[in-house]
Amino acid sequence: MVDVTVMGAGAFGLSVAWACVQRGAKVQVIDPNGVAAGSSGGIVGALAPHTPEKWNDKKAFQFESLIMAEAFWSEVGAVAGLSSGYGRLGRLQPIADERAMALAKARADGARSLWQGKAVWDIIPAADAGEWAPQSPTGFLIKDSLSGRIHPRQACLALAAALRAKGAVIATDGDALGKVVWATGWRGLVDLSDQMGRMVGNGVKGQAVLLKLDRSDLPQLFADTVHIIPHADGTVAIGSTSEREFDSPNTNDAQIDAVLDRAITAMPVLADAPVLEKWAGVRPRAKSRAPMLGVHPMQPDAYIANGGFKIGFGMAPKVGMVMADLILDGRDTIPEGFKPSASL
Repeated sequence: MVDVTVMGAGAFGLSVAWACVQRGAKVQVIDPNGVAAGSSGGIVGALAPHTPEKWNDKKAFQFESLIMAEAFWSEVGAVAGLSSGYGRLGRLQPIADERAMALAKARADGARSLWQGKAVWDIIPAADAGEWAPQSPTGFLIKDSLSGRIHPRQACLALAAALRAKGAVIATDGDALGKVVWATGWRGLVDLSDQMGRMVGNGVKGQAVLLKLDRSDLPQLFADTVHIIPHADGTVAIGSTSEREFDSPNTNDAQIDAVLDRAITAMPVLADAPVLEKWAGVRPRAKSRAPMLGVHPMQPDAYIANGGFKIGFGMAPKVGMVMADLILDGRDTIPEGFKPSASL
């Protein structure tokens, strides 16, 4: 017997499945391409918050999910016997000029109230960060304690292992039994747009590179629009591009070389690190730019969880929770801006 079928074995699909299993449901996950075959199989894993200002439902939801993340991934790892690579080690960002400094100070004030004392947004001298300080024209950095890192591919494999340990089935084919959740990534959004005759979501390609450099106990960096993420396994991920138009979803080109060059300019220590892997994939982006969660717009007896875009892993713990509320209990706690109607 199956209570819930999740179509898609990426971050959202697996997190919804995990939340349902945790509540006693019998769950199967079906993905013809296997676990983490899409953008959730990437290498960057920047769990970075939105700025603490102009607060809205999306920022509040993400904040709550980032606060949930440590307990969520700790339990997944314990059940799976595998590491997700999660660590809440914070983030450093250079402050470019006086205008940026004024904005950073205003956001520090915002964080004191909006982040409820659970995390801080500080301004520190770059010298305080030691050799892991990105180039900063002002000599100062923003340091926040809310940002975390995760290894996306490893996190999906850990979730899949935890689900199997709890009796869930993960397969590449099968019948969609019970309550069905569609978490099929960017191709699912394109298919939905075709069905509805208008664009409700699409894909944005990203490219990233993985270096061999052990800075596993240090914070992530964000400099010149580039994420630099030290992973727990002794690697550093650099990413990513943001490509609305692309010919091939899974190939690399000179754009990732330019990203790596910008990262090295910000952090010269990266220059001598060997390249282990280059990655490319397409992230699902709903028209509203928020995750698309709730009752499926074309199938009133089914559900959708899609559109994680660049913040899918940061949103995943709470996405799983609110979707399980809806699917199993009929309790709708999803923000209005996340519902499919917001993208229609």
